[in-house]
Amino acid sequence: METTRQNKIARLIQKDLSTIFQQQTRQMRGVLVSVSVVRVSSDLSVAKAYLSIFPSDKADELLQNINEHASQIRFELGNLERHQLRIIPELKFFIDDSLDYLDNINRLLAQ
Repeated sequence: METTRQNKIARLIQKDLSTIFQQQTRQMRGVLVSVSVVRVSSDLSVAKAYLSIFPSDKADELLQNINEHASQIRFELGNLERHQLRIIPELKFFIDDSLDYLDNINRLLAQ
């Protein structure tokens, strides 16, 4: 069970990561990266961010690129949150496939 502090920090990180990805994907036409949910560990040292990437056929390639540049993203996040957080958590990114799962369920039900 997550504490109130973990939830507040997760929402703050989700908002700021969304801003960072919005700025980064502005140069790439036809690509949309949204942060679905962020989960922060109990000691606030690790943040797991689940990303929804459109189009989904480029998801693996983009996720690999994001993971390669995780330290730069953490630096940008630190610049945005330097007055709210003392230590910026380590970032780990994962694909949120809940929309694909929902699509699959709807397709199976329609058959």
